[in-house]
Amino acid sequence: MKNIAISVVMSLLLLATQVAAAELVIEPESREIRHILAADVSAERIEKDIRKLVSFGTRHTLSETESDTRGIGAARRWLEQEFKNISRDCGGCLEVFTVGAVISGERRIPEPTEVVNVVAIQRGTLDPDRIVMMAGDIDSRVSDPLNSTSDSPGANDNASGLAGTIEAARVLSKHQFAGSIAYVGLSGEEQGLFGGKILVEHALANGWKIKAILNNDMIGNITGIDGVTDNSTARVFSEGTRYVETQDEAAIRRRSGGEVDSPSRNIARYVDRMADEFIPNLDVMMIYRLDRFGRGGHHRPFNERGIPGVRIMETHEHYHRQHQDLRTEDGIEYGDVIEGVNFDYARKLTALNVVTLAGMASAPPYPANVSIEGAVQPSTTLSWSIPKGRAAENLAGYKVYWRLTTDAQWAWSRYVGLVDTYTLENIVIDNYLFGVASVSTDGYESPVVFPGATGSFGE
Repeated sequence: MKNIAISVVMSLLLLATQVAAAELVIEPESREIRHILAADVSAERIEKDIRKLVSFGTRHTLSETESDTRGIGAARRWLEQEFKNISRDCGGCLEVFTVGAVISGERRIPEPTEVVNVVAIQRGTLDPDRIVMMAGDIDSRVSDPLNSTSDSPGANDNASGLAGTIEAARVLSKHQFAGSIAYVGLSGEEQGLFGGKILVEHALANGWKIKAILNNDMIGNITGIDGVTDNSTARVFSEGTRYVETQDEAAIRRRSGGEVDSPSRNIARYVDRMADEFIPNLDVMMIYRLDRFGRGGHHRPFNERGIPGVRIMETHEHYHRQHQDLRTEDGIEYGDVIEGVNFDYARKLTALNVVTLAGMASAPPYPANVSIEGAVQPSTTLSWSIPKGRAAENLAGYKVYWRLTTDAQWAWSRYVGLVDTYTLENIVIDNYLFGVASVSTDGYESPVVFPGATGSFGE
């Protein structure tokens, strides 16, 4: 009886310690700020930008570059000026520039063609080298991928994603964040993802520490080819294991798990959580696949160079409005025209990006060197490195997460304070998956980081 009493007392003491630790997490105005950010996103401004992009007639990668009113050249110069206008309004808070290269000898770019991306970076106050990125595509196409002269409105694919990126810059540039946010218009997507390939090589050559890319490709259509009209769901595609995983890393993963815990997959979980908390009437479908079946998007070149990223898009696609010549056949209207875009839905998905970017950029440095042990033990121990210096000035502590191996989303968490190791007593390592998130002094969290190379976001 005495032993039972002691056990009860010890359990109560442990519970009190856990409650006290949980109370250390500051529940700040961060929640209110993100609601304000989401509310600031304007469907009217998004519509205006989509209509402007459509007005260029075609934005085909091989199209006109000298005209000020038609073609890809006019579109990208307009985008660059829009970013400069936004920067002017925030006192020069954006670094606006272009990154391009000449591509030739490719199946869809046979002749020398300059592929140019437009970039705007909002530098962080504490950790300016750490970047989270939102991207949309500038270019459009019709049925023939080499047809650069016919009208190709590209209203949904992908003026919607690019307009969302511009609007995110307008909203977020009014605020400051610990880390940096990049807003990017990528070119050459329809010709083979060349804009992404060019930008990722530029980023690596210049030491950019990109922690996440949110690729927005088609965020405006709510009525699908399947006959369903739905403005309350969105899809987030993410790779399951890192493309750059080595054979040794694959062997470790095979023994310890993590097939669905790449950094990209945990970004997807983060996006899903932001939708649940901040975007009314929006449910995220996490699709456990790099992209749609047999198809690709501009997050892929980043994944292929080890940079985490996801694709955010509508749930119900309408294939008559994608990559089609403008025409009517057998009573069916084909073409990616403005009538196929629901501007309030584009606003909703843009708001999802805004709160996600704000959360990731406001978080402290993401946990690094996360490791785990607990084989043949009743408890599980996680360890990580604590950063120092100005970049970590907003670091309050860490939160340990775990879930059943069959669960899609993290189910349990515990704030453990500013420590570099923590043991979850009587939680057996064999039965769960685990991760660690950093927590800022004002309550923002990083994405969860799964232990080892499998889940690493890099240093």
